[in-house]
Amino acid sequence: MKGKAWKYGDNVNTDEILPARHLNVSDPKELAKHCMEDIDLDFVKKIQPGDVIIAGDNFGCGSSREHAPIAIKECKIYCVIAGSFARIFFRNAINIGLPIIEHPEAAKEIQAGESIEVDLAGSKIRNLTTGKTYTIAPFAPEMLAIIEAGGLMPFIKATLGNS
Repeated sequence: MKGKAWKYGDNVNTDEILPARHLNVSDPKELAKHCMEDIDLDFVKKIQPGDVIIAGDNFGCGSSREHAPIAIKECKIYCVIAGSFARIFFRNAINIGLPIIEHPEAAKEIQAGESIEVDLAGSKIRNLTTGKTYTIAPFAPEMLAIIEAGGLMPFIKATLGNS
């Protein structure tokens, strides 16, 4: 998948990803309308399907709500690349089928607006603007299967349906 990089700093918390004032909404499309609005008011107006969020350390810290990764995924952001992730955000993202990649070097070097290509199966991030390629740790086969299925629940339904 190819897309544009949107860059943010360290400690982007779930309230910044999806402000708490929108937590009374359960529809993913409605949640997506408010994604990142407290740190980038026009984020949802500017992004395109396949774009990538690049962030520093501890992305997704704060509360354990699933609303934040759901909003990112529903915006059609392909993945999030960060120096590190809060553990509960990491698990919530995988559970809903949002690929997240922990790669401190890529997170530091990739700049806003650069063109990025992410190949999960090939374990590569390519910065098409600079020509640099980053090797990423491959996802565990089970995690990749969950992501490819669109999340844990679709994975379980597909698995049970095939038994």
